[in-house]
Amino acid sequence: MGHRLLRLAYGSVPGGGAHAADTVLWLRSSGKAVDARGSLAVNPTGQASEANAAGPAAAASRPGGNGVPGAPGLLATLDEAMLPADPMDLFDAWMDDVIQAGLPEPTAMVLSTVSADQRPRGRMVLLKAADVTGFTFYTNRTSRKASDLAEVPLASLLFPWHALHRQVIVEGPVTPLSTADSEPYFHSRPRGSQLGAWASRQSTQLSSRAELEDRYAELDRRWPEGMQVPMPEFWGGYRLRPDRMEFWQGRPSRLHDRFRYTREDPAWRVARLSP
Repeated sequence: MGHRLLRLAYGSVPGGGAHAADTVLWLRSSGKAVDARGSLAVNPTGQASEANAAGPAAAASRPGGNGVPGAPGLLATLDEAMLPADPMDLFDAWMDDVIQAGLPEPTAMVLSTVSADQRPRGRMVLLKAADVTGFTFYTNRTSRKASDLAEVPLASLLFPWHALHRQVIVEGPVTPLSTADSEPYFHSRPRGSQLGAWASRQSTQLSSRAELEDRYAELDRRWPEGMQVPMPEFWGGYRLRPDRMEFWQGRPSRLHDRFRYTREDPAWRVARLSP
């Protein structure tokens, strides 16, 4: 399929109010969109593409009994005949379901890393793009997650869509984005978030809340309203290139459907797993 799930669209959002310049995460297959924080529905910035309802990935989305109107649930199925050759197409369709169902923070994911001394760590981050190149997120490069990725450049992403009785796990190597590739997203963020990126030395110890707020106030004076806030040299994007993707569909009696895709360039191999 030619479409991919999330695209970054820069520019104004009609009726977007205070966040009119926020980045829009755009679901191309349905014309749905969520704002840069991943939580509030906004109007798309262009024409909606037609949903590809005829493909196997679309067939993997069915109504069910989970209490979310129109969303898949425990009555949904996932079988071999529904699986597309490319797992990104199924991810696209499932994210469409999440956004259509109006779940909070549809792009929230658990990012798990491992340090050089083999300590596993996880935290919630927001997905900012997903396409043929991989899954993109942004963070402070001095944070624990960034130091882990510098030492062990492998990670796992978990999308916990509990209300739909679904989850997706993505594994693969992670590479940092260049400054040129990171800056467009940084400058699309609300001004307060840009100043916050400068104010927070993420994961370092603070003496008090006042220390953080004083640092923010100083930066607010340095770059007053109307002046562009430069992107910090210690901040930027990362992209995970998936080599494994697992899709989990809840079923009654815990007889769940699980399928794992494994990359074998240029194709993918898929296997059903025991629940």
